Parts: sequence; C-alpha cells; structure tokens
Amino acid sequence: MAEPKMTAHTQELLHVLLGRRTGEGRRHEVLTRGLYGLELSKITGLPNGTLFPALERLRQAGWVERYWEQDEVAEAEGRPRRRYFKLSAQGAQAAPAALVRVAAEGSLKGAHALRPGLAGGF
Repeated sequence: MAEPKMTAHTQELLHVLLGRRTGEGRRHEVLTRGLYGLELSKITGLPNGTLFPALERLRQAGWVERYWEQDEVAEAEGRPRRRYFKLSAQGAQAAPAALVRVAAEGSLKGAHALRPGLAGGF
C-alpha cells in the first residue's frame, strides 16, 4: 500500500504511536497494547475531527490496527468499551524511516529558503 501523506498531524500521531511522547515507562505498553482514542487526543492535542481521519488514513495504508477492548474489562470499570489503536508490523517498520525522511526534507527546504538568489532568500 502507498505511504500515507505525512502531514504535521500524521507525524505527531506516529511519534506517539511509536511511544516517543509517552515516556519510557509506557513505551512498551504503547507498542504492544496501543492507545485508545481519548488518550491519543490528550497526548497529541488533536481534536477528534483531525485525529480520527488521520488514524483512518494510517489504517488504510496498513500502518495502524484498531481493536475494541474486551467487554469484561470495560464492565468491571463501569464504562463503555474503548477502541485501541496501535502500529501494525508494517507501520512499526515504515514509520521511523518515513519520519526521518520527512525531517530531512524539511531541513533541506529550510536551508534553501535562506540562500541568496532563491525564492524566499535575501
């Protein structure tokens, strides 16, 4: 499948799903269990109308898996079931390289903008 469009929101979401924004103590949990929607929204700061379409694009690209938690867990805590999202094997392999590539492209664009004689230069 094609690589998803690497918007700033998608990049932030991938960083979180890679466990890079959750602290070392939770990294293993994030990579194995994933995070549910409200957790993702709180960590990324993205509203639902931005978060869930980005997650769906990542899912369609094969980079993210989603699943519902077991009924018994939610019932024991007296709340509705949560839908979890985690990187797929393909996403765990492709996301770090894509993030490095996008960061390198961004730094190259910034360097060209400051060179005399180029658009945006002085």
